[in-house]
Parts: sequence; structure tokens; C-alpha cells
Amino acid sequence: MRQPFVAGNWKMNGSKQSISALLAGIKGAMASISKTQVVVCPPAIYIPEVEALCADSAVKYGAQDVSFEQAGAFTGEISVSMLKDFHCEYAIVGHSERRSIHGESDELVAKKFATARAAGITPILCVGESLQERESGTTEEVVARQLNAVIDLHGVDALQDSVIAYEPVWAIGTGKTASPEQAQEVHAFIRKMIAEKSAETAEKVQILYGGSVKADNAEQLFSMSDIDGGLIGGASLQVEDFMAICRAGDVSVK
Repeated sequence: MRQPFVAGNWKMNGSKQSISALLAGIKGAMASISKTQVVVCPPAIYIPEVEALCADSAVKYGAQDVSFEQAGAFTGEISVSMLKDFHCEYAIVGHSERRSIHGESDELVAKKFATARAAGITPILCVGESLQERESGTTEEVVARQLNAVIDLHGVDALQDSVIAYEPVWAIGTGKTASPEQAQEVHAFIRKMIAEKSAETAEKVQILYGGSVKADNAEQLFSMSDIDGGLIGGASLQVEDFMAICRAGDVSVK
């Protein structure tokens, strides 16, 4: 049985005051969550703040990105050892905004994945297609290419202690959402693709949906057999919405 998993990606949002209030609300509502792993990913500058606020709490936290380099002349980058200093347990790698805005290649994402994993940080590996790629019928080709970049470099078993997030780029921040059936179709493809290399890994790996998950559609999405939770953007900044999504994870246990 795979544990439901809901991660909030706060992106470039928040202040010390708003984060304190947000986490107070999340922690206060955690008593209603019994099965779902709840994770928040703040902007890097607020990770120390989040570490302190999440102490003695079931809420875990992670980074929105990480460098594949260990140290050196890489202005603006953050290393795994820096994240470990603040006991980060997760790091998002390959988010569509990193791929599209910052030009990150599949190969670079695979290196970040390996660096995080080697340091004992669980990578949340993002894969997904653009609107143009979906309309041209190449969704599976794109997702397979992105996933194979990791598998070819590190082996399929590396996915056993990682998380995959399928995020259709056309449904991020647009208010559009893939139907539960559309999302399930791609999740099933991912799991089948992994199963062809390792049935054990395919059964264990958590695959999240990351396309405009909201309080009013989470339960239906998470009820799909291969959707194990969500990587949540805007809704993770609102306590009531985020916790409603987390509760949807609880009722979706496969």
C-alpha cells in the first residue's frame, strides 16, 4: 500500500509573517490527517524559518530546487549540504518552470536527482508535457524521455526512494485541470513504463498529480488507481484549501 503524499510548492511567495500564519494553520489542522504525508516546499531563504516552525510537527519540508554541484563558484545556487544543514528531507527537481524558464535539460535534472538522492534527500522528480506537445499527441514520448533520462543514468531502482510528480504544463497556474481520467491515463503509463523494468519499483513509487489540484477536485483525482497524491501550487498557500486536499489524500488510500 502506497502512502498518500501531498506537497505544497509555495514557489516565489510568502513572507516571515505569512509563512508563520500559514504553518500555524496547517499544524493546527494536522489532527484531522491520519494517513497522508504532508510536505511544504518554501522559497529557499525561508527554509530555516520553516525548520523551526515545523519542529515537533508531522509536517515535513523540502526545497524547490537543488544544485547538482557540491560547492564552488556557482552564484545563487544551493547545495545538498546546505539543505542538510537545515534537515531538509525533500527537494523538487525538474519542475516545469525550471525546465521552461531556466532551460534545464533532462540531463541536468537527472544529475540533480542523483545528487539529492545520494545525500539522503528524497527527490520529487517532475515530468510533464506542454500544451503544444499534448495537442501534437506526444505526451507519452515527452514523459518517457524525461523519465528515461533518470533511469538510464541511475537505474530504475533509484525511483524506489523518490517521488514522481506528473505535471501537465498546460494545467499549471492556468486554472485548467486535466480530467481525472486524463491524469490517470498518464499516471498509468508512467507506472507501466517503470513496471516493464521493475514491477517492485512500479508498485512502490508514489506518483503525484501536479496540475491545478484544488479542494473541490482533489478527492476525485486521488481516487484514481495510480494517483497517489498531489504537488500543489496556489492552493497550498491557503490553509483551508491545502488541508482539504490533504484530507482527500486520507480518504483515497489504495
